[in-house]
Amino acid sequence: MADYSATLTRVETYFDSTATKTWERLTSDAPVSRIRQTVREGRDRMRALMLSRLPEDLRGARVLDAGCGTGAMTEELALRGASVMAADISPKLVEIARARLAEGLRPQVSFHAGDMTDPALGRFDFVLAMDSLIYYDAADIARTLHVLGQRSRAVVFTVAPRTTLLMAMWHAGKLFPRGDRSPVMIPHDLKTLGRATGPGLTKIGRVARGFYISDCMEFRP
Repeated sequence: MADYSATLTRVETYFDSTATKTWERLTSDAPVSRIRQTVREGRDRMRALMLSRLPEDLRGARVLDAGCGTGAMTEELALRGASVMAADISPKLVEIARARLAEGLRPQVSFHAGDMTDPALGRFDFVLAMDSLIYYDAADIARTLHVLGQRSRAVVFTVAPRTTLLMAMWHAGKLFPRGDRSPVMIPHDLKTLGRATGPGLTKIGRVARGFYISDCMEFRP
């Protein structure tokens, strides 16, 4: 778990310092550059794809939004009637999500600033992890899926695919001084990830919009 813990710390530091304002703006209606607009649109499409794997009516269901960020997925789940646990490693992003949530939905949502695999969070009907596992290697993703899978019926998550563009970006990221790097996405292909996770892994689809390229996956234990 050493690699997992080290990556977790890097992600927390990045989103709680360097990227907080950028992420807050990207996930709002504020004007952004054309490049960031494609990322915003890609994330909107991916969120819709992930939500399509769940029932429209989630009343009576408990759902973990694992890596809730600024709360867009949390709001969608609550609107469907779910009881939501919104968890993120970044306390600052959790506070933004809490502030943005409509007052009428607040009784349905609990917030947790910390590790999304914390056993104290309990059991869930579904887990959604959008762009929160993209910084981890296959072994850490597999461990996380099995931990969450033991406490839910299905885990819907995203990974960065091994495309030519993303591999070029991955290698370019290594050129920056270590102290200046953001957490670098680790691209995966289905075969390698499947060998790590074992049975139960399915690719649902890919969203590619400008600088946002991501695969939607589902793990059922």
